[in-house]
Amino acid sequence: MVVRTLVLWCPDWPVRAAAREAGLDPATPVALTEKGMVFACSAAARLGGVRRGLRIREAQSRCASLVALPYDAGLDARAFEPVLAGIEELIPGLDVLRPGTVAIRAQGPARYYGGEEQAAREVLDCLARLGVADARVGIADGPFAAEQAARASGPERVRIIPAGGSPAFLAPMPVGILGLPELAVLLKRLGLPTLGAFATLPELEVRSRFGAEGAAAHRLAQGRDGRSVMPRIPPDELDVVAELEPPLDRIDQVTFAVRTAADRFLERLTGLALVVTAVRIEVTDERGALSERTWQHPRSFTAAEVVDRVRWQLQGSGALDSGLGSPIARVRILPASVDAAAGHEEGLWGAAPDEKIHHGLSRVQSMLGHEAVLTATLGGGRMLADRQVLVPWGDRPLVERSADRPWPGALPGPAPATVFPERRACSLLAPDGAPVVVDDRGAISAPPARFAPPGTGRAVAVTAWAGPWPIEERWWDPERGRTVSRFQVVDEDGEAWLLLLEDGTWWAEAHYD
Repeated sequence: MVVRTLVLWCPDWPVRAAAREAGLDPATPVALTEKGMVFACSAAARLGGVRRGLRIREAQSRCASLVALPYDAGLDARAFEPVLAGIEELIPGLDVLRPGTVAIRAQGPARYYGGEEQAAREVLDCLARLGVADARVGIADGPFAAEQAARASGPERVRIIPAGGSPAFLAPMPVGILGLPELAVLLKRLGLPTLGAFATLPELEVRSRFGAEGAAAHRLAQGRDGRSVMPRIPPDELDVVAELEPPLDRIDQVTFAVRTAADRFLERLTGLALVVTAVRIEVTDERGALSERTWQHPRSFTAAEVVDRVRWQLQGSGALDSGLGSPIARVRILPASVDAAAGHEEGLWGAAPDEKIHHGLSRVQSMLGHEAVLTATLGGGRMLADRQVLVPWGDRPLVERSADRPWPGALPGPAPATVFPERRACSLLAPDGAPVVVDDRGAISAPPARFAPPGTGRAVAVTAWAGPWPIEERWWDPERGRTVSRFQVVDEDGEAWLLLLEDGTWWAEAHYD
């Protein structure tokens, strides 16, 4: 079933968005490049001989003043979002074919504004108010014919194809507009350069020769575009803003003022059967300076925990009632990550063990600060101390050194059960009582015979030992470079130790329990 469709087309939208972002004059010849080819170009560039599909070097040879910019699909969509919002205030039910091109079912706007011509003019007036003065509108049977009508609208900028007239309108157009280059080349070789000639072929033969893709293109050529216009659903505005007037210069005043905003934030999510597992908090002071941070949560946020994050972001390492350097004028709370509420329900009686742990740790963290409760995470590195990473409870681990990377020289398993927070001084002695040393070639001066554990002040016999294993890190950096040698020793008491020799000094790095 073919539906009467209104298509709004903004010529050269990708070029317009990129030029505006770069601050270029609209009259500047601009080409957007992708994979070394011209993806789109401005009208000024086309006057200079630039065409889509040219290699960038050839395009620059044709137009010496050409400005080449990389194509950014994200920028293209972001720049078009305000236009969509403006049109939706006038006519709901937009189907975005791509940034710069929108399809709308024509029946509703035509009834409301008194005809298809009046609806098209209202859309153009809306675009003019939004700063898009050269937009065009086409109305026909189906999105494909309506888009071609918009492109062929001419100076009037509106072209309406009567119901049932799409096949005749499309007949003289080249097959290249179908967007299938290989099929277009083949059809031209077969003597079918236009859509009208292609439309005369029997449908069954087209399907058997060109497959499903060719059959769909054949229906478009015949004006039988059965694609439906699927209105986009605008996303719900889940963020909340607390405007502080007058601006507040104390942390306790700001956190008290955002409690209501935090309640509204969670109520909106609850109404959509969602929970938030990460929030982004943006704090703006009266001078316009912006502080923003994303906070993670091991389960899901409550309103009180959102308020805590605002306080911690303002507080840093200061006291709860400390003043601020500049008064806060605005606090915005946004969901950075949401999840279905069904997966975060409490236990049947609200007393599951992990829930007790979470509530207890969150309570301690709320009283003592964000850094008061830490979670151990395994990182990467050659030294055991480098592999210990502590992150605040609820935050996502941000490990600079990944444990999945290869670390030549790292200690093989099993790892020691006890790794000292700070390495401890000790002694490893040869049979003659002299300290054991390692030369530049990795050879030891004498076999270890006695070992003085850290803090004991007495030497005990060594019953077994292994090593040395030399490690040289950042040899090119005189400040951060280091050279160490590792040993494993077992003393006469049966205690196993991991030792380091660095700069002639022995250290105990870990203990095997």
